[in-house]
Amino acid sequence: MDGEIPPPTPSAGAQQDAPLPLILRFEDIGAEMLPLVGGKAANLGVLTTAGLPVPPGLCVTTEAYRRVTERTALKDLLTALATTPAEDVVTLNALAAKARETVLAAPVPDDIADAARSGANGPVAVRSSATAEDLPHASFAGQQDTYLNVIGADAVLDAVRRCWASLWTDRAVAYRAANGIDHGAVRLAVVIQEMVQSEVAGVMFTANPVTGRRREAVIDASPGLGEAVVSGAVNPDHFVLDTATGRITERRLGDKQVAVRSLAGGGVEHVETPADPVERACVTDAQLGALAELGDRVERHYGTPQDIEWAVDAAGVLWLTQARPITTLYPIPHHAEPSASPAGGAPAVEVPSGGPGPGDTRIYFCFSLAQGLHRPITPMGISAFRLLSSSVFEMLGMPVADRPAGAPPVAEAGGRLFFDVTGLIRSRVGRVVFPKVLDVMEARSARVLRGLFDDPRFGVTQPSLRPPLRRAVRIAARFHIPRRFVRALRDPASAHRDVKLLRERLRGWLPAPRDATPAERLDHVERMLGGQIFPLLPTIAPAMAAGFAMLGLAALVLGDRARPGELETVLRGLPHNVTTEMDLALWRLATRIREDGEAASLLLGTPAAELAERFHAGTLPGVLGDGLADFLSGYGVRAVAEIDLGLPRWSEEPTHILGVLANYLRLEDPALAPDALFARGATEATVMIRTLSGRAGGLRGRLVRFALGRTRALAGLREMPKYVAVTALAAMRAELLAVGAELASRGLLSRADDVFFLTFREARAALGAPPSPEAAGHPSDVAARPALADLVARRRAEAARESRRRHVPRVLLSDGTEPEATAVRAPVDGALTGTPASAGTVTGAARVVLDPVGAHLEPGEILVCPSTDPGWTPLFLTAGGLVMEMGGANSHGAVVAREYGIPAVVGVSGATEHIVTGQEITVDGASGVVTTA
Repeated sequence: MDGEIPPPTPSAGAQQDAPLPLILRFEDIGAEMLPLVGGKAANLGVLTTAGLPVPPGLCVTTEAYRRVTERTALKDLLTALATTPAEDVVTLNALAAKARETVLAAPVPDDIADAARSGANGPVAVRSSATAEDLPHASFAGQQDTYLNVIGADAVLDAVRRCWASLWTDRAVAYRAANGIDHGAVRLAVVIQEMVQSEVAGVMFTANPVTGRRREAVIDASPGLGEAVVSGAVNPDHFVLDTATGRITERRLGDKQVAVRSLAGGGVEHVETPADPVERACVTDAQLGALAELGDRVERHYGTPQDIEWAVDAAGVLWLTQARPITTLYPIPHHAEPSASPAGGAPAVEVPSGGPGPGDTRIYFCFSLAQGLHRPITPMGISAFRLLSSSVFEMLGMPVADRPAGAPPVAEAGGRLFFDVTGLIRSRVGRVVFPKVLDVMEARSARVLRGLFDDPRFGVTQPSLRPPLRRAVRIAARFHIPRRFVRALRDPASAHRDVKLLRERLRGWLPAPRDATPAERLDHVERMLGGQIFPLLPTIAPAMAAGFAMLGLAALVLGDRARPGELETVLRGLPHNVTTEMDLALWRLATRIREDGEAASLLLGTPAAELAERFHAGTLPGVLGDGLADFLSGYGVRAVAEIDLGLPRWSEEPTHILGVLANYLRLEDPALAPDALFARGATEATVMIRTLSGRAGGLRGRLVRFALGRTRALAGLREMPKYVAVTALAAMRAELLAVGAELASRGLLSRADDVFFLTFREARAALGAPPSPEAAGHPSDVAARPALADLVARRRAEAARESRRRHVPRVLLSDGTEPEATAVRAPVDGALTGTPASAGTVTGAARVVLDPVGAHLEPGEILVCPSTDPGWTPLFLTAGGLVMEMGGANSHGAVVAREYGIPAVVGVSGATEHIVTGQEITVDGASGVVTTA
């Protein structure tokens, strides 16, 4: 926008050349007028029209703000703000101060001044109402100013001017910068509302903001005006009510030592209130019931939980002074797949299917986090998992009626995949097996789920062992699992030959025919994901399972003869691990580059993004260009967050790999070289097998030697099922890019990779739609813009917002409750605890990394991260230790840490929040304790 503030969009039906109003009464304001009246006024207009008890008032529209500021120097300040990063707080604050001065100094035309003064009918509250405020994804609560008990026309005009200037408070500018909102796109309206001289007032949330539980009203109340509660100046009375029953489930009375009262001549004062010798609530139970009922009406009207400000006047009348969405709640998982019209129009309203019935609380497990993926998955990536889930269920003998919609347990929330595991927890077998699987995959989730066992809502309803046993027998027979298991134990080389053969077959089997049409390519992708890929995994999983079974057998035979951490040593330097092989191949490439001075200098002195462009252009020096091409020919199917086929593979965008290579060149100590560490780990494992077998002695010793030898030979295959799946996803991504290119050529999408922000159904519908007017050679205008492109733009914006979300629940109930929320405790005496993952102790500087792309880790630094997948593992090679918020003892990060011999603790709650980069920490991988300095 080049820093300009665009004029507000007229409401539907308005004439394009009609002058925009300066003043609108609440009764005349609709939700569609947001650009003209801002979020607060739009909400008050909607609530007034709905018949809710809103004090009357009017709005000075954004047109007034635009006219006042359009001839000022604000445009230049907007340009400067647009180029200032969110982290540069000093510069942001300085620019914000100049913007405030500019707005306050701007002359106000007479017609605008008269419009503002017209609201001065008795004492009023003058409130800011920004166009980026009180929105479903960002509330902006408290970012702009409010003036209470304003009396007189001139005082009202002055308050309006100060509200305009408050669009540029330091906190408002910082909030917009942090949320990626364009400063130049935000405008300010001002609400002038009849003042409620309240006897008691406060705030109400219609869902519990701490636990996330919906239909649970949380009310804070204090005598006087609500400003005392909103500003945090008072310790209010606190109540929690069950909205459905009206029952008060929690009652905590505050001291209420400060009240905000109106002054006779205008303005307010803070009054100290004497302590009440008898603890009394400032609201009655009847008033609490009325509040909960009011909150329920507002929530039902909007269809989403609300943050409400309320007041009760001297006559006992309850008023609703403000309402906004609660933006911090994590959305409840839904089962239905979003859909668009056949022409690619706006998506239909999502209707849950296969989800909980009335009164049936469900348990949702976050599969995304369990796979080390914190960021949201693209819509096409989720569609792929829906198809894969249908394939899994059909393999289990449970056909799925709507295959693209996925198996009944599959759900989505906030762009993350969730599984409804209620049936597993209510099953006698499931509540034993599933948490045990999570113990070695995502230990914190296992603890949370076990904490639900005593909840009467999730008692065992499926006590019989027969159905799951019959199903397991059928699958084992169908895929010859026992035979493959025994064959791998007898001849591990045969298992490796099978895997090699499968990898070779995949290269020719996965792509669609070269002359396939876009529709045929889409058919091919759906066929592969919906029934061809997943059945491959049981053919290679038995060998890996045999390796870990032998580890368990050795532990059983050894008993207490094995000391803590000794069996883990056997897994160091584990051969046949495709991810380890990838990391070592990258290290070997770095070694060759180091020997070429020109290539090394280029790699260290050129931005990785520029090098990636030169790689695709074929202009990199031989050792760097040819070496990278060779590496990507084998491992280019991988990526960070690789389970999402909507994200580019390394072969498409090698920027991350080039950054890792540069990082490797900074490693100077030969003893810390990854190949040396790997070889040393393998030697330690061999010595440990000899030690343990000797300690057992006799027949036991020979059995231990055999079992651990088979573990070394087979356990490294644990990464192969995922590698096969990722290889298949990369191939399907290539087919979908061809579909996207076709839609882009028709003008239905802006570019080919927009297709990943559609679902399979939407892409198929779009292939049958006619070309856009632009593609057909007609003049382009806003009305002709394809609806599909608008849908993609909305979803990209939503994905960007979700990418900034810092917390994703690992377990979530269908009433919104996050079970772990009440179990999380602050660290005690500087210690954080988690699950021991890799034995050893290391002290060093922490490096908190939330996204591995472009991350730099100095040799010996301790990597602190939310979770990992194979895209992170190159960073492990220079790490001195690992601390991870997610994961269990056998999760991906833990396994790689053990193989490289670095101490690791996983499942550490809040690690990335409690630890800061540069802080010295000690990681004890045997006890699971992280100590901060």
